[in-house]
Amino acid sequence: MSVVLRNLQRAVPLRRARLRKDVETLRHILGIDRFDLGLICVDNRRIQYINKTYRQNDSPTDVLSFPFYEDLKAGVLPSPLHQDDCNLGDIFLGVEYIHRHCEEQEVDDFHSILAVVTAHGLCHLLGYRHGTEMEWKQMFQKESQVLEEFNRRTGHQLQPLTKNAF
Repeated sequence: MSVVLRNLQRAVPLRRARLRKDVETLRHILGIDRFDLGLICVDNRRIQYINKTYRQNDSPTDVLSFPFYEDLKAGVLPSPLHQDDCNLGDIFLGVEYIHRHCEEQEVDDFHSILAVVTAHGLCHLLGYRHGTEMEWKQMFQKESQVLEEFNRRTGHQLQPLTKNAF
């Protein structure tokens, strides 16, 4: 199936081909190639608006995920009955927010951090949460496994973000 990648911001130069390639690798690792996915890159103003509207949090953030299957149990892939249900949902990346934090923390490879944050968003679409300490540990473990395989395939050395990293 397909990934719809939209860049709705102009605040940060974005290498869309690299982001698309990284997303495809992550999808393959997670076994979700047959599902559609929306990945929307936005600036601080737009991610703040979405965050306020849907989470009642009036501040920009790094990623917001909107799963098609809202009650999916962590680690269980959806079983769509119809082709129209082969959709995981949408991920909004706050690329301006992520870029600013990369600069503040002197992280050289912004595009690698986009892959890490996208992996986090994909885990949310697959039912992983971090509302409790136990949920956080489960999600962190899944992200670690995914990024370990991503690193093996790509030669990168990415790690999941620690709690409250951004």
